[in-house]
Amino acid sequence: MARPLPITLAQVPPRLFTAPFADFAAQARDLLDRYRATRVLVYPELHLCGVDTSRGHVRQQVRDAAEPLDGPRSAELAELARELGIWLLPGSVVERGTNGELFNTALAFSPEGRLAASYRKVFPWRPYEPYDPGERFVVFDLDGGGRVGFAICYDIWFPEVARHLAWMGAELIVNPVMTTTKDRAQELVLVRAAAIANQVFVASVNTAGPTGTGHSLVVDPEGAVRAEAPGDAPAVLTDLLDLDEVTRVRTHGTAGVNRMWDQFNDADSPIELPLYEGRIDPRRWRPAGHHPSATN
Repeated sequence: MARPLPITLAQVPPRLFTAPFADFAAQARDLLDRYRATRVLVYPELHLCGVDTSRGHVRQQVRDAAEPLDGPRSAELAELARELGIWLLPGSVVERGTNGELFNTALAFSPEGRLAASYRKVFPWRPYEPYDPGERFVVFDLDGGGRVGFAICYDIWFPEVARHLAWMGAELIVNPVMTTTKDRAQELVLVRAAAIANQVFVASVNTAGPTGTGHSLVVDPEGAVRAEAPGDAPAVLTDLLDLDEVTRVRTHGTAGVNRMWDQFNDADSPIELPLYEGRIDPRRWRPAGHHPSATN
């Protein structure tokens, strides 16, 4: 049985953190008017927290953009999601922690206007980003089925992130990005690799030019590119994902062959992982909700 998920990605330039929220709300309403089937609307990394580099004092501007998660920005986003009746993923924002920390935090608001998930970027792009790292991976459940995980920009360079999200049951990884450098070409490979290695959908939405390098894309659980913006110009990508494709690929294998989530038997010996001072325990290998294929 199909589990359709209409998704829209907005490859757009960042908005200055001082810009009126009403302008962003109007942009989102316009997108929903044009793409009425949208159930999940996704924006790039730090979309609402842009800074004016011509003014200098960029780090101070970043601090000025910071708000706690229960601040006015979240309240406005929650109300907008409720008004539109969709899952609103407005990219990441600058979150002010309780002890003055700065986090790069992705948010998800439900159609009921609830902050359903927040994820602090575990791997800020050091030494260039001023953010404190997060300490946990985050997934959340869509109403009607489907589990989504967050990986912000540079997170995708660390395979541990996508692997843990898939293990936690994610069927779609949303990857909001603000890549301004020429390594977007490598990121496109990494996005496809994350999808292939974990048999998940990945939706990677980058900032448009002149700030970002664009090339947003949606990849299926076998690594095929379903939709892609051809360059850095503002663009909108829409797709109708069938989350049951994740179940099919994990059951029958990538290209009908590879079923790495069924690699281990419970009787196999653990594999030590010295890098992590941990191990792969065969009894814990399979993702949440995944059942071994009958052909095992």
